[in-house]
Amino acid sequence: MRVTSKGQVTIPRDLRELAGIEPNSEVLFSMEGGKLTIVPKDGHQEREDRMRLERFLGSLQRLEGTGDQDIDAEALMEMTRDR
Repeated sequence: MRVTSKGQVTIPRDLRELAGIEPNSEVLFSMEGGKLTIVPKDGHQEREDRMRLERFLGSLQRLEGTGDQDIDAEALMEMTRDR
């Protein structure tokens, strides 16, 4: 696929259909793991991202205060080295 001087590309029809990208619809671009991704802007992806973030933050909140405060970073490194 070639990129025009204006930065435009044509998304092949089969890929548009698989991704659910309709004519004249809006799309979202993002970088994930060094790869450019494109998804339809229908709110579905945004909801999924928000839910994933909320689950992550909930996990962090549950872990808060569960560590052993008497172990310093060097002692922790000694415990986990060569595993």
